[in-house]
Amino acid sequence: MKKLQAAMDFLAGWPMTLVGGVFLLASFVLGLLEVSLPVDPAWATVLVSGLPLVYLAVRRLVCNRGISKISSALLISVAMVAAVAIGDLFAAGEVAFIMALGALLEDMTTNRARKGLHKLISLAPTQGRRLRDGREETVPAAEIRPGDILRVLPGEAIPVDGVIAAGETSVDQSVMTGESLPVDKSVGDAVYGGTVNRFGTVDVRATRVGEDGSLQKLIRMVREAEEKQAPTARIADRWASWLVPAAMLIAIIAGLVTQNITRAVTVLVVFCPCALVLATPTAIMAAIGQATRQGVIIKSGEALERMGRVDTVAFDKTGTLTYGRLEVSDLEPLAPGLEPMELLRLTAAAEAKSEHPLARAIVSHARAQGLELPESDGFRMSAGRGIEAVVEGRRLLCGSEAFLAGQGVRPGPDAAARLAALREQGKAAVLTAEGGRCLGILALSDVLRPGAGEMVERLHAMHTSTVLLTGDNDRTAACFAGQAGISEVRAGLLPAEKVAAVEELRAAGRTVCMIGDGVNDAPALKAADVGVAMGIMGSDIAVEAADIALMSDDISRIPYLKRLSVATVHTIQLSITLSMCINLAAVTLSVLGLLNPTTGALVHNAGSCFVVLIAALLYDRKF
Repeated sequence: MKKLQAAMDFLAGWPMTLVGGVFLLASFVLGLLEVSLPVDPAWATVLVSGLPLVYLAVRRLVCNRGISKISSALLISVAMVAAVAIGDLFAAGEVAFIMALGALLEDMTTNRARKGLHKLISLAPTQGRRLRDGREETVPAAEIRPGDILRVLPGEAIPVDGVIAAGETSVDQSVMTGESLPVDKSVGDAVYGGTVNRFGTVDVRATRVGEDGSLQKLIRMVREAEEKQAPTARIADRWASWLVPAAMLIAIIAGLVTQNITRAVTVLVVFCPCALVLATPTAIMAAIGQATRQGVIIKSGEALERMGRVDTVAFDKTGTLTYGRLEVSDLEPLAPGLEPMELLRLTAAAEAKSEHPLARAIVSHARAQGLELPESDGFRMSAGRGIEAVVEGRRLLCGSEAFLAGQGVRPGPDAAARLAALREQGKAAVLTAEGGRCLGILALSDVLRPGAGEMVERLHAMHTSTVLLTGDNDRTAACFAGQAGISEVRAGLLPAEKVAAVEELRAAGRTVCMIGDGVNDAPALKAADVGVAMGIMGSDIAVEAADIALMSDDISRIPYLKRLSVATVHTIQLSITLSMCINLAAVTLSVLGLLNPTTGALVHNAGSCFVVLIAALLYDRKF
């Protein structure tokens, strides 16, 4: 059976199908020239393109249940055999070749890349440092048990979910939450397996290990969502349940009434749904080609069709609506006579030896402003909280409000009010102090992509609602949603909660498109009706999990993608309607005896050509 299937797959492949097309063309040309050969070249087409169809029809009759036994392959096989029986080999070869070609075109557009899960699995740490009886031992992650104390050094991944038992640090947990900022952690704070310890050494008490861990759940969600993606049945097969009986009935009636077997065979030939089969794949191929020229990679025709029905677009924030990088947004001197650039210069000089992302952003901004930064002395860092350094003889403290409070520095009412306002805007703040007084505040923020607001407006104009799903806190989420014009916001979401939010939207009857860029977005991209990944800057795992990838950071492509998808669906509907009208007219002419199998094959082949032409117009259409 496997060898037979392999042989049919070989015959149905591109090389042999093209060979069949060449022989069919030769048969047509020889017929026009009235040249006869001992063996009609169309026999080669019948064997090459027809045998796989007959095999498929028989296999479905034997293996499928109920109405699914009846398929377009069955109708084509009957028509082909009938045409051979009356000696019209060209008609038999023509319907077989067109159907084989349509199947190949459809396969080209619906084969989806199913890679990248191994990349997600590779994020899971394979070992950890376990503390036992005062000694440190390296053990495989599989041997870690709840309650074990694990030491995690700066730069290492945290092996399992747990709670910090000793030490302070900042943790990059973007793999789980997508947050652009490392999160400061101290004793009692929860941490996730697979996230990265950025600075201080910490001891972590394991709480969830193995398959119960957050990263393993993330992997499992991607795998389960992948398995739920059932392939869409070919439209011709969905219609075959009534096309086949109708064709058979009309052919039998025509043969009995006219007492002419040729008319019956002609009905079967013209009733073959070749144009119907080509309608979807040709339009989708044209749309995919159109999208590729615009920097949008569409992995399947099924996704393109679903995108045309989308009425809700859900956005991740970091790396999607925003650039995912921090920039200094505000300079707020608090000391009398202190200029903003001087505040920036002093703070950047003090932070120059720090590796914290906030410090790097401040230093980068100062250098971009052309400031000369003096060398600092006596640099000391409190991991995840702040730094101390001497700049030009001045002992400076830079860090969080809590860090300064621990050093005896209390910001005044003006500073407290300004800090509260900055938090409401979703910004991170670094305070600079000297000698027990606060010199000023530097605020940093992610940056909204240009055109994000206009993009949201265009979606709303197409009657498509928008939702923000993010792992950031409520204030940050509300701030960026307000700037972009998104009214519905769900913040503080972990990957599983993003999936739950998407599923809740779908349960409410919405067709959801999820747009994201990070590993943490992968399950939600799979759970949505359509997943769109920001391809260039997005993680490989998000790109592989998505149905569509934007190969640039131009988020304005989303409304274009929506318009293209709607146009594609309308083109498919038009092509199907046209093909059915041509079939109806051809059947009528066949019953009246105005068409024979050969001319009938040419007429219904003309319908296929019209379908391809309509698809070509879609490819060149300006959106």
